[in-house]
Amino acid sequence: MFERQKKYRTQVHGDLASIGRAAWNALVAADGEASPFVEFDYLHALAASGCTNEHTGWTPSHLTLWREQHLVAAAPLYIKDHSYGEYVFDWGWAEAAQRAGIAYYPKLLSAVPFTPVGSTRLIAADDEARAELARALLAHARASRTSSLHVLFAPPPQIALLAAGGMLRRHGVQFHWTDRGFANFDDFLAALAQPKRKKIRAERRKVRDAGVALERKVGREITESDWSFFHSCYQTTYAAHWSTPYLNLDFFLRLADAMPERLLLVLARRAGRPIAASMGVFDIERGYLYGRYWGAIEHVPCLHFEACYYQMIAFAIERGLRVFEGGAQGAHKMARGFDPVPTLSAHWLADPRLHSAVARFLEREAVGIAGAIDELQEHRAFRSHVAIAIE
Repeated sequence: MFERQKKYRTQVHGDLASIGRAAWNALVAADGEASPFVEFDYLHALAASGCTNEHTGWTPSHLTLWREQHLVAAAPLYIKDHSYGEYVFDWGWAEAAQRAGIAYYPKLLSAVPFTPVGSTRLIAADDEARAELARALLAHARASRTSSLHVLFAPPPQIALLAAGGMLRRHGVQFHWTDRGFANFDDFLAALAQPKRKKIRAERRKVRDAGVALERKVGREITESDWSFFHSCYQTTYAAHWSTPYLNLDFFLRLADAMPERLLLVLARRAGRPIAASMGVFDIERGYLYGRYWGAIEHVPCLHFEACYYQMIAFAIERGLRVFEGGAQGAHKMARGFDPVPTLSAHWLADPRLHSAVARFLEREAVGIAGAIDELQEHRAFRSHVAIAIE
């Protein structure tokens, strides 16, 4: 059912198929801040494989904005029954709500499930439609029976739009590698301070001395058996942390069928037998590589660094990709050529008491994060004369 808003109308969709691949992807293509993770094929694969539904606590409830019969803006949106798989942690807020007798779940979340990647959340054809979508998203949250609205890892201008409507800014930090015009991996190493360069070479030597060979595969080169092995490695990683994996094999196979040109798989073999794998998603047009998942069925010292960082960096240099996002958290990445990069999210809580308490918390947290980023800059791996290239 449509809700009329001046010359726009909004609609909520439980299934992206009701919008259609062509219309959704045309909107994504018009947004300069888009990533592959907000494309139709990625989000639809999550739902079609059963990874995002009411049973997993990720009920799709995507909000769209229409001008006449044309889709002009959209927000990937989920009704959440928990806070798993988000990477912007609000467990403390949920506990505070419980102590105050406030129901924290369900809540509304605009994000890519299980994927802490910065990208557009207010997908729009133009600035006017984006501003209208920001207003509509907040109005939708206020009219819903949910406790709160959370928009994660969005670009600063979109956070500013949401903040103007009353949402709270939350600051975070990730670690990204940036190409500084390196000709190859050795050229990258040469730009590092000598102790860091020596450490990386030693780590790579340990992997070679263990008899491990690495292979990178892209697109249709990756076979179904490769994906099956990768998924077993992915499951092993979660089992090692006494956790349940979010994604099933069907999701990865759907992804491989729908958007193979975006996918990279790094396979590690010893004596011809696969023992580890890591996955990346890349965007040639935007110049980004995103490191996603990894796992191993045998322990080899430093293999994680080789498969998840060094092979990915080498691939980025070869393909002319300017940024490699290595995933959430991980100050240890600083020693391997990554720089701290600020991230932003926006939060609105329906209960005024909880909203005010979170606002005070975020003010203190922001000061701490700003100080941490300043301190981290003192520990960059690059030689002092190499320019910092922060996004």
